[in-house]
Amino acid sequence: MKQNLSNEAETMAKTLYGEARGESVAGIEAVANVILNRVKFAIQKGSHWWGNSIIEVCKKPFQFSCWNKQDANAPLLEQDLSQDSVYKICYRIAKRAIAGCLKDNTHGATHYHALCCNPKWAHSAVPCAQIGNHLFYAIY
Repeated sequence: MKQNLSNEAETMAKTLYGEARGESVAGIEAVANVILNRVKFAIQKGSHWWGNSIIEVCKKPFQFSCWNKQDANAPLLEQDLSQDSVYKICYRIAKRAIAGCLKDNTHGATHYHALCCNPKWAHSAVPCAQIGNHLFYAIY
């Protein structure tokens, strides 16, 4: 069943807000591209464990930390963000991403992490982009 496009945009926008609201527009767009790249990969393969739609990909447990109940950003996503100026930017980016109007500035990345982190999964991976305070990886 196809997800409602406004629900997809809201879920993506909240993910962008929770994950990258302190980044430049390019940094927010990069996180949007990771979401799109995961959906694209899942569709090409017929399905994938991280989900097959924008909403599934965004809300897959322990993938985008802002949705994890224990994450400090999770309560923010429950609030009405419609008047927040940064959320408005995230929503516009989400709409552009869903419409296919966003250039992939991550070079196909499906994963990323903040520069201040050193996750185990990234130890043997080679970044394909650094945008703002994040490193991006094309890991399939």
